[in-house]
Amino acid sequence: MPPRKPALYQLHSAAGADFTDFGGWEMPVEFDGIREEHTAVRERAGVFDVSHMSEVSVSGPDATALMNRLTTNDVGELDAGDAQYACVLDERGVILDDTVVYCYPDRDGYLFVPNAGHGEQMTDRWRTYAADLGLTVDVENRTDEFGLLALQGPSAVETVDAVATDDLAGVGRFESVRTDVAGVSCLVARTGYTGEDGFEIFFDAADAERLWSAFEGVQPCGLGARDTLRLEAGLLLSGQDFHPEEEPRTPLEAGLEFVVDFSTRFVGRSPLCEQREAGVDERVVGLRVEGRGIARHGYTVCHDGEAVGHVTSGTMSPTFNMPLAIGYVKTPFTDPGTNVDVQVRDRAVDATVVDKRFLESLERGQREAQ
Repeated sequence: MPPRKPALYQLHSAAGADFTDFGGWEMPVEFDGIREEHTAVRERAGVFDVSHMSEVSVSGPDATALMNRLTTNDVGELDAGDAQYACVLDERGVILDDTVVYCYPDRDGYLFVPNAGHGEQMTDRWRTYAADLGLTVDVENRTDEFGLLALQGPSAVETVDAVATDDLAGVGRFESVRTDVAGVSCLVARTGYTGEDGFEIFFDAADAERLWSAFEGVQPCGLGARDTLRLEAGLLLSGQDFHPEEEPRTPLEAGLEFVVDFSTRFVGRSPLCEQREAGVDERVVGLRVEGRGIARHGYTVCHDGEAVGHVTSGTMSPTFNMPLAIGYVKTPFTDPGTNVDVQVRDRAVDATVVDKRFLESLERGQREAQ
């Protein structure tokens, strides 16, 4: 099956974007260069077309009960317009996907956002569990109906606010409102995937060109910069930093226990409780590469010549101008400051275990060194 194209494909192509197949979608990977786009987001603002992300709506009398059964956080804690990050687990406690759940501002159910290519899978899962549990809900895969833009960076909030009907400056982190942006009816959420402030804007896909043109002059960004930005912020990538078959990880191994509410009876809770009691054998860490070479996905991490883990994501950081990586290592070697090496093309390259939230930890370290 050929990859799907977002509504803005022709505009992106006319702008000279390079494309890549991601999650079954042909999406722009870069417009003017990954480093330039990355820097724009860190210093000013950038706009991303992220319409490849999936959107599933859940409504009806038992919507909250179903969401609490199939996500790890407590949806019942959400007020109107609130959002929360959560995992979706299988019966083993292994992460199938991560998602953001939005409680609609009018409380008319929930919108949750699985990763690219997962909309149909999650819709089927929600419907199957609803039927098995006898719950009264309406579950709709709305991926084809929605467009989604992300405005991210220090000036992103004022940029969106300037073309919105309502005042957006007062919208808090992980909150959303319905408002018009450039005359287009939107759901605007103060969420993102870059480590910077900003908004993600949901709208009818038919209005995509009108909304995109409202941000003319803002640096367009592709998935390449989105990947380097999210890695610097220590944000995991579904399908790479965890995958139910190729990289089966639980939230405890992936450092995502903060989105697990054990007071709810979510699928996968029992094995996760057992793992919490026994402890994990491996855990995600950040790696600051000291030698020459980039630690790529799949590279082995060693300590004193013994393999103790592997890399799942790695890049040359545009912000810090050094190679950074995320990976899993055996628990005894997860303390920050532990010296390891990464096998890069048959040679050992020195690396140090650090907090994977590089944007916070490395900037803090630079300030302390001054």
